[in-house]
Amino acid sequence: MKSINPYTGELLKDVEEHSEEDIDIIINKGEAAFQGWKKRSIAERSSLMNKAAEILRKNKEKYAEIISLEMGKVISESRAEVEKCAWVCEYYAEKSAGFLKDEPIYLPDRKKAKVVYDPMGIILAVMPWNFPFWQVFRFAAPNLTAGNTGLLKHASNVPQCALAIEEVFTKAGFPKGVFQTLIIGSKEVEKVINHSKVKAVTLTGSEKAGQIISAQAGKQIKKTVLELGGSDPFIVLKDADIEVAAETAAKSRMINFGQSCIAAKRFIIEAPVYDQFIKAFKTHIQNYQSGDPLDEKTGYACMARPDLAEELYQQVKSSIDQGAKVILEGSRPDKGKANFKPYILGDLSPDMPAYSEELFGPVAAVFKVKDEKEAIAMANDSDFGLGSALWTSDAAKADRLAREIESGAVFINSMVASNPHLPFGGIKNSGYGRELAENGIKEFVNIKTVFIG
Repeated sequence: MKSINPYTGELLKDVEEHSEEDIDIIINKGEAAFQGWKKRSIAERSSLMNKAAEILRKNKEKYAEIISLEMGKVISESRAEVEKCAWVCEYYAEKSAGFLKDEPIYLPDRKKAKVVYDPMGIILAVMPWNFPFWQVFRFAAPNLTAGNTGLLKHASNVPQCALAIEEVFTKAGFPKGVFQTLIIGSKEVEKVINHSKVKAVTLTGSEKAGQIISAQAGKQIKKTVLELGGSDPFIVLKDADIEVAAETAAKSRMINFGQSCIAAKRFIIEAPVYDQFIKAFKTHIQNYQSGDPLDEKTGYACMARPDLAEELYQQVKSSIDQGAKVILEGSRPDKGKANFKPYILGDLSPDMPAYSEELFGPVAAVFKVKDEKEAIAMANDSDFGLGSALWTSDAAKADRLAREIESGAVFINSMVASNPHLPFGGIKNSGYGRELAENGIKEFVNIKTVFIG
């Protein structure tokens, strides 16, 4: 499996893939580890999770550089990603005992019962390349602390990130087999799902991947959590702080160079402030400077792979060919390269890719609407429902409209972001189930009723 620097095209490392025999050995090791791990107290497991946070911070520069070299993220964002992983480890180390404590139930006939939360076993995580550490740790921190063991099938273009994550848990002192990486291609995933000792699957990825994984797991009657794509609306009403909204909008579209499920992608602006917003939004995006991802001054570097850059450009080109207006002119990536320059597109119609498809990269789709009613209708006119942002100075209006938006989260006067304290997940084609917060740690536990007669 090749680890390639998308900015330079350089081969960083050729990582040997696991054989079928290796896969079976790794799964059996995970099951053997589970038998001992589940018997440890939450306090013991939490102590090790705190140690993982220490390892992450101690080696932050090393891990950040691996992220930047392997998928093109600018180094400042890579450092922030490693720091966020330490945060989620500490969060579950502190909160898990409370989340998983027995819950008594007092019945009307004076009988007693309680709900207990037991770990399930090996949980397979199929993870993406865009946040190669964070996506994994937001799965691993709650599930390992709950007493499960983890098996990671990472994206094929970030094998060094996958191995580095396993190293974190090893250095932190987790027992062998509690967290393991499988270096395998997507074709081998079904065999892992079918293995009797693998109890559930979580996936962060595309719609297509979600359809495949959920179908495979469904045949085995195994639970799944899916966090899929998003085409998040960023709604700006006429009473919003336009300058702050525009600056935040640019950051939300450009973070991770637009390669984020919860990045704002559709900017829905009330007509009276449309021109003001667009002018400021365009300026803020133009202020981002391209360069080497390891350069501290770089605002963006490149996309994660050449094929992804070309695919995004074809979505842009198709939309322009069908009449979309170019508000900010980007450029076609060089052949075989992952370079890309941001676009802003307007005058979009439903038949255009930029209207209906997820634009997984630095392309913004902007829409002018006459009023808040049309804004909400436009926001909901999507097959996705992951996150959304709503900008208005009227708190009562914000609360009312937030309930009308079809998404897993609504951020008012703020950029959508994941946070260990907040449940994270989507509806519609953005998936189901929740990660993070108390909801996340309870997705892969046996919620068991114990009745006392």
